[in-house]
Amino acid sequence: MKRIAIGLQYDGTAWHGYQKQESGLTVQDQLERALEKFARVPLATTCAGRTDTGVHALEQVVHFDTDLSRDPNAWLRGVNAFLPPSIAVRWARELPGDPSVNDFFHARFSARARTYHYVLYNNPTRSPLLEGRAGFYFRPLDVELMQQAVAPLLGWHDFTAFRAAQCQAKSPVKLMHDIQIRRHGELVVFTITANAFLHHMVRNLVGSLVYIGTGRQGPEWLGELLVSKDRHAAAPTFMPDGLYLAKIDYDPKWELPLETTSPLPWF
Repeated sequence: MKRIAIGLQYDGTAWHGYQKQESGLTVQDQLERALEKFARVPLATTCAGRTDTGVHALEQVVHFDTDLSRDPNAWLRGVNAFLPPSIAVRWARELPGDPSVNDFFHARFSARARTYHYVLYNNPTRSPLLEGRAGFYFRPLDVELMQQAVAPLLGWHDFTAFRAAQCQAKSPVKLMHDIQIRRHGELVVFTITANAFLHHMVRNLVGSLVYIGTGRQGPEWLGELLVSKDRHAAAPTFMPDGLYLAKIDYDPKWELPLETTSPLPWF
């Protein structure tokens, strides 16, 4: 058996999230249909991190196991021929895939960290050209205040205050590696890296940071929320439109051809 890793990019606007559902209107449903059409056998896939309805991926990483012999470029071209325009395989790599061996690649469990971008259009009037591609907030945002607020979140913490009620994670404790907030003209980009994320964690963090950016709450409020572990005390969940799964970090030994993961070339 061979384990094939692929880099998947998608516009999540039309899809009901990544994970398979009975409706069939998910990214995983579309990918596995395309794989079956190309390989002529069903192939089950595993992803690095599931995304919700309306959330995009600059680079999702997926693996599947097969005994078929195909050139990596054949997987890329062949599967893309059966995918809709909003989903594409960007690269493919063959890796050892014997689970009886301790050192084997797994899209989810081999991941060291995950990075998300949230792109927010900050202007008094919404732009129809950014519909589905960026969040929107009409009041001015003070990026410096938001930058001051994030320091208490770095490191190992219980992120219950930013966890959706329907989250199925076994533990709310995660390692936050980095949070960067930058303004690019009328776009404010939040870049958040952690070992793993809870359901709606990024969108809940962005919602609370927006409260701070408008002056509704002070920069110290984010740390207070973290300590409180009270989801009801935080801001509402922000819209999914501007959320992008940007990067999955793996050991360099796997030699995955990971791409540049900035959202800005898409705007």
